[in-house]
Amino acid sequence: MVNDEQNPASDGVPADPGYKGNDGTATPAGKKYTMHDVRKLCLWGTIMAGGAGVEYYFGYKLPENDLICEDFRSRDMSWDYCRIAIAFFQTKKIPFWEMTNADALVGNDKFDNSKYCLAKRGEMYLVYLPNGDTGELDLSGVNGSFNVKWFNPRSGGELATGSTTSVTAGSHVKLGTPPSDPNEDWLLIIRR
Repeated sequence: MVNDEQNPASDGVPADPGYKGNDGTATPAGKKYTMHDVRKLCLWGTIMAGGAGVEYYFGYKLPENDLICEDFRSRDMSWDYCRIAIAFFQTKKIPFWEMTNADALVGNDKFDNSKYCLAKRGEMYLVYLPNGDTGELDLSGVNGSFNVKWFNPRSGGELATGSTTSVTAGSHVKLGTPPSDPNEDWLLIIRR
């Protein structure tokens, strides 16, 4: 599974804010979205579903669109977010090929865009919170202790410590709050 040609066809992935006067948004049919929405819902949404990746589509209405693109730097920030995601999986040695989507473990039985979980059950869990806030993880079928770390998908870097540093399995566990920017998107790594 991959994510290809983000909708709507007229807009796709917006150009960076400030690029040739662009404000960094797309507004098809009055519904405004930004590259941050693309990062949260397309890039990380696809990864957390167990997808193989994304192919960005630039629409036909925005600057440097699919019909006339001569400058891929128009989406420089979106490329940075992809680089950050790839570096995360490589440097943190995440065995994504052994992991499956497990959104129900974070209370997302509807599989909507509210929160995501990718799991190698009993060993490692990635919990992505696209709108910040706190998380809870169902570890009721598992035993042992797990470390909790936070990763910033906006800027990358080292893992950070939030309000909770470890959890004990055997029930639903609260994952705490992020180290900063509680209203931004965060990725949690819960591993044995």
